[in-house]
Amino acid sequence: MPVRGPKIRPPFRHYMLTARRSGMQYTVDIILPTYKPSKEFFDLIRLLESQTYPIHKIIIMNTEEKYFERLFHGTKILKVYHNIEVHHLSAREFDHAGTRRKALKYSNADIFVCMTHDAMPADTDLIQALVDALMCGEDVAAAYAKQLARPDCREIERFTRKFNYPDEPGVKSAQDIERLGIKTFFCSNVCAAYNRAIYDVLGGFEKRAIFNEDMIYAGHAVKAGKRIAYAADAKVIHSHNLTCMQQFRRNFDLGVSQREHPEVFDGISSESEGSRLVADTVRHLWDTKHKRLIPYLFVSSAFKLAGYKLGKAYRHLPAKAVWWCSSNKNYWK
Repeated sequence: MPVRGPKIRPPFRHYMLTARRSGMQYTVDIILPTYKPSKEFFDLIRLLESQTYPIHKIIIMNTEEKYFERLFHGTKILKVYHNIEVHHLSAREFDHAGTRRKALKYSNADIFVCMTHDAMPADTDLIQALVDALMCGEDVAAAYAKQLARPDCREIERFTRKFNYPDEPGVKSAQDIERLGIKTFFCSNVCAAYNRAIYDVLGGFEKRAIFNEDMIYAGHAVKAGKRIAYAADAKVIHSHNLTCMQQFRRNFDLGVSQREHPEVFDGISSESEGSRLVADTVRHLWDTKHKRLIPYLFVSSAFKLAGYKLGKAYRHLPAKAVWWCSSNKNYWK
């Protein structure tokens, strides 16, 4: 069944070709928060360093120095490359928005790319594709990459990736809110590029956010008359097999983030998009002979909805209940 994504406007591909033909070279920095990175981190660094579009600097914002030293003890990988700098912070200091905001104090690049340490570039053209999408118009504030499922990804999560990241690129603006709803603000810092000039004018990421800092920024940008690009040619491999309880807590934090930013999310429903995802997933499971997964889909969706609803109502919950429901315990200290 076809997956509906952002509507493509004809100028998008035209601008992409114009950006490539112009030969303009923008400086690009990578903002990379880490926490207990695994050995896959070495592969990530190598893939970033081998990109066809040159990276000026990789700024690593690491939480808890002891875990970082444990991984890199006895290796010279960070000394091989001269464009990597590491800044350590404690778990109490980490904040989804604040840490990235702080990282940008170390960058003066024209474009910065936010990534997570568990997102692996699918090829060496990732940065080039993000730059092309970001430069498709002077009013494009951010461009986010397509996320591909890992080989071990479960079927429901694999379909969710296809639902959220279709094959066609697109650009979204305030004109799309009525048609796309909350999807207009969809943007993911798993891998997304930002125009630094627009970022500075808009005031950047929030100083503090429990979660969802990427969509909060995108919402502000859209409401300020800017656009958000989806770069389908920019691909990263990233997926999780979350338990029902992990999904509950993640969606609780999502609900909290929306409640704390009514200027972005008030009047725009998330439930309708969630219902459409469930309905499309049921059809997919039925058509692909995965009927046995449908009961689990309903259970996991119930956990997601319960977490989201409680997150939206967190101000009416006891402090201990809020702390228990949240996946970001340090946010409440």
